Amino acid sequence: MRQDVHIVVNKHTPYVVQAFEKIGHVTALDTRKITKDTVRDADILIVRSETKVNRDLLDGSRVKFVGTVTIGTDHVDEEYLEKNGITFVSAPGSNSNSVSEYITAALLDLAQIHGFMLHDKTIGIIGVGNVGSKVWRKAEALGMRVLLNDPPLERQGSSYPLHSLDVLMNADIVTLHVPLTRTGPDATYHFFDENRIRKMKHSAILFNTSRGAVVETEGLKRTLLDKHLAAAVLDVWEGEPNICASLLKLVTLGSPHIAGYSLDGKVNALKMNYEAVCRFLSLLLDRDINALVPAPVLPELKIDTVKKSCEQVLREIVKECYDIRLDDRLLRQIVSLPEIERAQYFQKLRAEYRIRREFFNTTVSLPNSAKEIFIMLQLLGFKVKNQEN
Repeated sequence: MRQDVHIVVNKHTPYVVQAFEKIGHVTALDTRKITKDTVRDADILIVRSETKVNRDLLDGSRVKFVGTVTIGTDHVDEEYLEKNGITFVSAPGSNSNSVSEYITAALLDLAQIHGFMLHDKTIGIIGVGNVGSKVWRKAEALGMRVLLNDPPLERQGSSYPLHSLDVLMNADIVTLHVPLTRTGPDATYHFFDENRIRKMKHSAILFNTSRGAVVETEGLKRTLLDKHLAAAVLDVWEGEPNICASLLKLVTLGSPHIAGYSLDGKVNALKMNYEAVCRFLSLLLDRDINALVPAPVLPELKIDTVKKSCEQVLREIVKECYDIRLDDRLLRQIVSLPEIERAQYFQKLRAEYRIRREFFNTTVSLPNSAKEIFIMLQLLGFKVKNQEN
């Protein structure tokens, strides 16, 4: 360990101290305690999306490396870091599979709530990057028709079957997977304002797991109140952690910005930050971050008989691995709290989020006759095997 290297980390990142303790002196802090005073003597800073990294935080500090264990970077003033010679890394793609599994669980749940079959529906995916491309494959595995939109990819000459935004407005479900940007030809701030939402098919469903401000809160509320939209699924909210309680009451499924919070996704992000720090300090990689992860709680799931529809069986299997309605129930408790306590409760739900493992950690054992479900489970990311006779 290099005693001369001081590393300040967010303590709510799993295994973050174990990852960096051989590199230097580690100070692990709660999100609210990562302040100008506590980072002043740090050389390296590892944050999550709740920490605004800018001049106000870093001016006068000796920080020369900032890492964020997130795919999004809108909480970081990258221009300031570059001007001050501070190296910056994020974790693109680290939790993309986690988000796609959240979408899978939500789709299966909505089908049950609203009484439709997913194979009868069309889903429009806006943003076909690390997350959107995985949602695409999982939606196809569920038998859905998929429409894709991504203007930057289209300008780059992508071979993906891309469509205009207007075409996607005819989809039964639209899901957003874009970064939050405020300038340029593809600015996404209030991208889905009331005008855009009203161009969606009547009784369509809107998903947002990107950033809260991509969707205009008041416009979404009005289109839900007058039943233009049949439902909304929100994992992200404008003004987090001060979310709109009246909007929460209107959405079908809500969660506290945890779509990407699988343990596997968090470890992927930590690993990317750890390797970047080692490169920055010209150190050998001497720690296997994946070795820190415990065995899954549900390594195998046995399905003895398949007498229900494929979607029903898939819904039950997915719920065993990830119960999305638990996240919804926990978030809805926020409306019973005094308004002054709500932001802290939202942050607590995120900081103390339970261990959630991705589908690949579970092997599903099926009867030999369940060939269709076997293939669908494989495409969704599960390990699958036939039961021995």
